[in-house]
Amino acid sequence: MQEGTAYAADARSLQPDRAAKANAVYSKVFWRLVPLLFICYVASYLDRVNVGFAKLQMMSDLSLSDTVCGIGAGIFFIGYFVFEVPSNIILSRVGAKAWIARIMVTWGIISAAMMFVTSAEMFYVLRFLLGVAEAGFFPGVILYLTYWFPAERRARIVATFMTGIAFAGVIGGPLSGWIMQEFAGVNGWAGWQWMFLLEGIPSVLLGVFVLFYLDNSVRGAKWLSDEEKALIEADLANDNRKKQAMTLGSVFRNGKVWLLSGIYFCCIMGLYGISFWLPQLIKNAGAKDVMEVGFLTAIPYAVAAVGMVLISRNSDLAGERRWHIAVCAVIGAIGLLLSTLVISSIPLSLAALSLATLGILTTLPLFWTLPTGYLGGVAAAAGIAIINSIGNLAGFASPYLIGAVRDATGSTDAGMYALAASLCIGAVCVIAFIPKTMQR
Repeated sequence: MQEGTAYAADARSLQPDRAAKANAVYSKVFWRLVPLLFICYVASYLDRVNVGFAKLQMMSDLSLSDTVCGIGAGIFFIGYFVFEVPSNIILSRVGAKAWIARIMVTWGIISAAMMFVTSAEMFYVLRFLLGVAEAGFFPGVILYLTYWFPAERRARIVATFMTGIAFAGVIGGPLSGWIMQEFAGVNGWAGWQWMFLLEGIPSVLLGVFVLFYLDNSVRGAKWLSDEEKALIEADLANDNRKKQAMTLGSVFRNGKVWLLSGIYFCCIMGLYGISFWLPQLIKNAGAKDVMEVGFLTAIPYAVAAVGMVLISRNSDLAGERRWHIAVCAVIGAIGLLLSTLVISSIPLSLAALSLATLGILTTLPLFWTLPTGYLGGVAAAAGIAIINSIGNLAGFASPYLIGAVRDATGSTDAGMYALAASLCIGAVCVIAFIPKTMQR
């Protein structure tokens, strides 16, 4: 995370002295909050998608089909959907640090418990409970960041936080592959069992640390001076005057909230197609063992991490969101389509999958500038949660779709076509239906 690319604002509209002070203050806030939130997101995302690696051994050990794997991977999002909005509303009332800590401890315990799976039914139950436990973490952090950073700085801040997805892929692939290979048979446990245990423990420890480290608000931050607090609060007050105030009930009836939910669904279809099936796609291209799959999986995520920060920075500087989102979504779709044409070549497959991962992952931080710039107050807590929960239903649809297609045809190609189409639909909707006044 580079300071210059993560949070240095385009302060052309500010007086030079205030701009320098603001950059120094937001630099301080960035380094206090974002690295920890980034690490927490890495842990959460790793616990969410490491089932994609586990399936390389787990499915054969337990005699489970690709369809079962797809359902189990996706059923996480049913629990996530049901509890997302209540979780985010609770966070807005009890404070971020207590609720984020609760989320992390419970999901770490349940993730580790995945090592005890012996049947499809048990697999489904634990994945559902993992979704219940994690519901509210991501939208809660997005909401929390609006308490500290004004809209014109937010794309880069959210992008830095969300590179946790890419970083989880960079370290998660090699780590998961190494654990599964090196620990196989230790204490009589399979490699995938050790992976779930060892990757669940850090979430519990981080949750305890969050409880003592985070501050719920600018006013309660003892590490900020009164002058620094005043500067941030003035920026946020000016920011909030431009947002639309709504009651909780009106959020559910707001057409723009549902439009944004649909667009996010299209983006997430691509995200979880990549997240859950990237190891399998690389294995299909000719990778020999789980260690090689793990190291090769890191390449597309590394490319995406760089692109997410640079493109989001450009979006902030240009003050433009819609075309950035749409172009990135189309790039992701092109990468998915190209991946179906080069399935027998590891270098070409990696190039296509890197393009797909770059495009798909970069749409996400850019997308979140739209609802956070539009919604304020209780509407932000509920609206962000609604958008995220409905969008993440694609996390059920996408793995299931590809798993069912693979069982039926022996190939993932048709599934990749469907995911590419979804990304293109999302791109068209952003340009056609999102007004320029919503981009901040």
